[in-house]
Amino acid sequence: MTTFRALVLDDKDGKVSSSLQTLDESLLPPGDVTVAVTHSTLNFKDGMVLAGLGRIVRKYPHVPGVDFAGVVEQSTSPLFKSGDSVILTGWRVGEWYWGGYAEKARVKGEWLVPLPAGIGAQQAMAIGTAGLTAMLAVIALEKHGLKPGSGEVLVTGAAGGVGSVAVALLARLGYTTAASTGRAEAHDYLRSLDAATIVSRAETMAPPGKPLVSERWAGCIDTVGGAMLAGVLPAMKYGASVAACGNAGGNDVPASILPFLLRGINLLGIDSVAKSMPERREAWARLVRDLPLDRLDAMTSVIGLADLPAEGQRILKGQVRGRVVVDLSR
Repeated sequence: MTTFRALVLDDKDGKVSSSLQTLDESLLPPGDVTVAVTHSTLNFKDGMVLAGLGRIVRKYPHVPGVDFAGVVEQSTSPLFKSGDSVILTGWRVGEWYWGGYAEKARVKGEWLVPLPAGIGAQQAMAIGTAGLTAMLAVIALEKHGLKPGSGEVLVTGAAGGVGSVAVALLARLGYTTAASTGRAEAHDYLRSLDAATIVSRAETMAPPGKPLVSERWAGCIDTVGGAMLAGVLPAMKYGASVAACGNAGGNDVPASILPFLLRGINLLGIDSVAKSMPERREAWARLVRDLPLDRLDAMTSVIGLADLPAEGQRILKGQVRGRVVVDLSR
């Protein structure tokens, strides 16, 4: 088809609005691979883009959606041919470039990853940027010495997208996982992902003025940032690492230097947007191998394009649990 449906954002007098539109294929941005998109997903960053927050989008009108999965329609790239099933996450697609909330996308072939054997497009988007980030965080912790049996591994913001996948991954890999959430209604859900312990936000926060408290956490995947990250650092075990991969709690971290100097802990920054292709392929291979797909399916809900504006507001308010897949056929 030469036309396609898309969710389009427009900016008028500083106010961003969205509408479903039918666009001509000639409007697609430059690129050497055109993909018929079947599925996308909703991440926290997508919620920000939909709401016009953070000055993430450079130019309007804009098609958001930082992830997509689909089938190659046309390609002049030596990497892919017509009929190949592919995934895209990151590379500022959906931010600087048109993204996956459309039935078609055109991007650089070097940004695409082949759909791994063993999962379908819907499951790939249930993983998406959130799942990829969680896997990259686990890999980083392992490379810095974390092993099953080391002690409790804390996941903050555990009921969110990154947190949910992280809990399921860590549990399957044999770690004793402590899931932190401020949502009492999410406790049973987190236990269904095999979290060993549910801890409150207050329990993860060191008392004010205490740069060090009793050692508890053998590792941490922090999806929150801000005061939460600062509160976790004093309770890390000697030589332990924190993989920081989110800032829903803010960008400022009012932390002491003492946990780093006296306990030798490591703060590991996790970025999934510009990761090299070898690192991406490693992470996807690990996800297919190590992520229990029954847990993934249980944490996933499916919506259509028209549902995105409302769902975007919910994710910004911390009301979305697990993963949200966008089915472009709806």
